[in-house]
Amino acid sequence: MNNAFTNRLNKNLRHWSKWARRRGIECFRVYDRDIPECPVAIDVYAGVPHVHVYETRWEADDAEYGAWLRQVRDQVAETFQVDPTRLAMKVRRRQKGQAQYEKTGLEGQEMIVHEDGLAFSVNLHAYLDTGLFLDHRQTRAMVRERSRGKRFLNLFAYTGSFTAHAAAGGASESLTLDMSRTYQDWSRRNLELNHIDPTRHRLEQVDVMQWMEAAPTLGPRYDLIVLDPPSFSNSKRMDATLDVQRDHPWMINRCLGLLSPGGELFFSNNRRGFRLYEDELAPCEAREITAQTVPEDFRRSRPHRCWLITRPSA
Repeated sequence: MNNAFTNRLNKNLRHWSKWARRRGIECFRVYDRDIPECPVAIDVYAGVPHVHVYETRWEADDAEYGAWLRQVRDQVAETFQVDPTRLAMKVRRRQKGQAQYEKTGLEGQEMIVHEDGLAFSVNLHAYLDTGLFLDHRQTRAMVRERSRGKRFLNLFAYTGSFTAHAAAGGASESLTLDMSRTYQDWSRRNLELNHIDPTRHRLEQVDVMQWMEAAPTLGPRYDLIVLDPPSFSNSKRMDATLDVQRDHPWMINRCLGLLSPGGELFFSNNRRGFRLYEDELAPCEAREITAQTVPEDFRRSRPHRCWLITRPSA
């Protein structure tokens, strides 16, 4: 490995650190596969680096690949002045099922980081993802801006960061759903950190697809919904597989049935090559807002696509 990676990382760190300070941002991306020979993404959480290593375009045997990984580790550790043996660094292979939620086998420690005045628990070591998806920073802000006096529904909620922002924005009540007990406990921790009333902002551990199947008979309507499903899931706890390309019209139509007249749905996913089947949707207005929701520090990779979908008022 030559000095190109080190030079680019140092340059990026100076630029994005200044950018983040001006905006009061504590968690941000500093390197995003800028150089093809170094396919890694590096995020900063309150000054601490977190590294994802993606599949390389070049072939190498295990020994060569291991040596390359150690070089990446040592150069990142030197740049951030951290012990290389304690660096949070994860090798990410092509996703199968819900691989992004699997444990790494490391315990890790809780870190508390901040976003727009809110506190969130993250763990840089224990899971492949940290507990806070930084690419949705602006989407969370948009949800917060729209939440005052609204009934809010958070589907496939992960660790509940959208719920924390909705509550902070003045949502009158909310329901947060996820199938994982681990992540619902994590959501509960995030709500506690922000002193959010659990009697008005409820958490339920459920199979979200099953819940959506039954939900139209349950009565309550919501003014604001976030639907951010995994690209694919074949969890043993689910009755069927979930494929966001195949299943999104059904999911969106179910959400439209749960919206109050004039209510809004944020629909997002990170599937490469995703296409919205707009002609299969119930009457609504669907507007792609990806350009507004992808933060500046993530523009190289366009990690998600997002739509704002509105139910007609009458």
